[in-house]
Amino acid sequence: MTENGSDKVADGRPREDPHPLSGRPDLRRVGANPDFWYPVALSRSVRGGQVAAAVFAGERIALYRARSGAVHALEDRCAHRQVPLSMGVVDGETLRCCYHAWAYRGDGRISQIPYLSKGDARPPRGVRAYPVREAYGLVFVFPGAPEKAEVTALPDVPAFASPAYRTMTFSRTVRCHYSFMHENLLDMNHQFLHRGVVGKLQPKLLGYESGPTSVEARYLFTHTGGKRNRSASLLAAEGLGGQASSDVMTIRTAYPYQTLDLVPEKADHPALRLWAVYVPEDAEQRVCHAYGLLMIEKPRIPVALNVAWPFIRHFTERVFAEDRTAVEAEQRAWDEQGEDRNHEVFSLILDVRDVLRTNGVPLAPRPSANSRLCEGRTSEDLMP
Repeated sequence: MTENGSDKVADGRPREDPHPLSGRPDLRRVGANPDFWYPVALSRSVRGGQVAAAVFAGERIALYRARSGAVHALEDRCAHRQVPLSMGVVDGETLRCCYHAWAYRGDGRISQIPYLSKGDARPPRGVRAYPVREAYGLVFVFPGAPEKAEVTALPDVPAFASPAYRTMTFSRTVRCHYSFMHENLLDMNHQFLHRGVVGKLQPKLLGYESGPTSVEARYLFTHTGGKRNRSASLLAAEGLGGQASSDVMTIRTAYPYQTLDLVPEKADHPALRLWAVYVPEDAEQRVCHAYGLLMIEKPRIPVALNVAWPFIRHFTERVFAEDRTAVEAEQRAWDEQGEDRNHEVFSLILDVRDVLRTNGVPLAPRPSANSRLCEGRTSEDLMP
């Protein structure tokens, strides 16, 4: 276990120099590792017989729900004229381009070109298809090496299916590198930012553990004064009486996902559980899409949660909005300075930066249009 303030990580290595000119690779130039399952849409946004546009790190993806109910994910460019397939039309199990009606199966192969004759040039095989799965009300794709999809598990969110919890789903775009979001949730010393919503909260780091792919921190939260939003009390399971309590919060980055569990004083299980991931949208990865599943324990009187639900959502949206303001300001500073001049002193955050840096991938220059060949195809396959 590594305690706040130590000068070495768990394996005895010297801690990263917090000075921005330490020679370490700039974390904000490290991309998300594509060899994981990432949500790119809410399941309800991909309706039967319809197409939806999605994106992962600059790769445009067309999602469509076939007549069978299955969702497919294809490269969002017709192999013919490069018109987005997300503009297309679902035809049974296939997706037709809106321009010349070329039809694509769920595996990306072309199944029909309506006007093709024997004298025409050899058509291409099709477009890239992404492995896709639905879980937790989200559509996940695997942007990395397709052969790794079968051996890579979806994130485990056991509370989602538990009858003891009710789930609130979040889906928001944030204009910052995904690493700022990991840091924001793990570093609970920023509660001053939320003083107008949660009052005066005193977080105390109880300790944390670091490994090659994860960092887990435990905090003790004590409300020391100031006006506290009523929904915050409900989330902390203080009940309608609003009795003050001290809560233990455990936050974990297990690359590339994050979780948060809040256990109220004298409780033996979490009153709320959060699962989150931050999916890069643009090729430079300066914009991400935050997906979150907030699972709230049902009270003894179920109707009480139904009444409180809109107020809890308003409260969480307000807290998220304040966090978004801060992390987007961090990104603007990086953009203006052209580098990370961040002077971090909190050892926990230095550790999570190391996890994100070592598990991520370098951001490569975007290839030109002439050099882009879809994986597994030859130049002959791509003949017009």
